Amino acid sequence: MAARPQDKPPAPRLYLVTPPVGDSERFAGELAAVLGGADIAAVLLRLEAADERSLINRIKALAPVVQDKGAALVLDGHPDLVARAGADGAHLTGIEAFKGALPTLKPARIAGAGGLRTRHDAMLAAEAGADYVMFGEPDGERPSFAAIVERIAWWAEVFEPPCVGYAETIDEVGQLAAAGADFVAVGDFVWRDARSPVAGVSAAAKRLFAAEALG
Repeated sequence: MAARPQDKPPAPRLYLVTPPVGDSERFAGELAAVLGGADIAAVLLRLEAADERSLINRIKALAPVVQDKGAALVLDGHPDLVARAGADGAHLTGIEAFKGALPTLKPARIAGAGGLRTRHDAMLAAEAGADYVMFGEPDGERPSFAAIVERIAWWAEVFEPPCVGYAETIDEVGQLAAAGADFVAVGDFVWRDARSPVAGVSAAAKRLFAAEALG
């Protein structure tokens, strides 16, 4: 595994995680507004369970909303639907799911890895060709925030593939960026912002900018 170059890395960017989407037409307008509220590198699209055709139709309806803003559309799972629905890649949870999806995704599509319980799993994902690794996503067994920050700092210092830090609250955004995350994933707290999701993502972007300025 190649060591990360010593030059200052690019400024961290936001990675937007959607709520589970069932009605793509209803969600499209809200998503477009949020994407217009901050610089978003990618959108992780979570989908409510449905038959394959319905899933493809939802993805196709939302893909141009995301891609026209210059962001990548990454599916939460469903690697077999990526090319057929016009998405840019898939995020897989767990090292086995990630490795199993690689033949479908690589080399043309993004293959992201999350749910990595150990440092060894993260290294295996990177060695297999992960386009990024994610730490801290709330999948039922989230470690302490201090442990997530430590994992990101370790990764940022040693490894070249980008890492994503998942922020459960707005207060975590700046700390993850300061630890060395290349991208900070934001989700529920943005969509549940009492003012509006646009205000929520704008506030997250400000925290990111502040962390970069201090760095």
